[in-house]
Amino acid sequence: MTFQELDLLPAILQAVKEIGYTCPSPIQAASIPQVLAGRDLIGCAQTGTGKTAAFAIPILQRLESRIGRSHQPIRGLVLTPTRELALQIQESFTRYAKYLPVRSAVIFGGVGQNPQIEAIRRGVDVLVATPGRLIDLHNQGYVDLSRLEIFVLMKPTGCWTWASSGMFEKSLLGCRKTADAAVFRHDASGNCRAFPDAFA
Repeated sequence: MTFQELDLLPAILQAVKEIGYTCPSPIQAASIPQVLAGRDLIGCAQTGTGKTAAFAIPILQRLESRIGRSHQPIRGLVLTPTRELALQIQESFTRYAKYLPVRSAVIFGGVGQNPQIEAIRRGVDVLVATPGRLIDLHNQGYVDLSRLEIFVLMKPTGCWTWASSGMFEKSLLGCRKTADAAVFRHDASGNCRAFPDAFA
């Protein structure tokens, strides 16, 4: 299978070609059509198999025709447990969206929040976040997820304490009935299977 066979936009095909991708990995070939179709899913694959592209590429394609000049509201959210992974994911979104108008930003704790707030104010289509900073900025009124369309949980084991504490519903208030959910991890544990069910 090739990326062309996945019916991706020419702009995305050009970006992945420049990155050096030739054929989709198994997790990409299996996940991209599902996310494009708006289905909830759980994706399980080892590190280094291309899980980020498996959700980032179809998210960009789905949002491309819906982006306004203000880049508001936030339509996609990727939640991950660590700052390092959040930065890697946002960098991947930027690379795949090289020829698209889709704008992404990343927020995480341990640094000042003002630059992150300014990035959100300028308009963000896809937000990559760690749980603590997401909750902080949501509580302060800077993050509005009420019109979220796609939610991805990356490595849910690291987020499980946050989710089971009741903060899951608090920080995703109002979006569960409208957003598709995808979970990506190394294995399909019972815990991570609860996340797509929560969006039913």
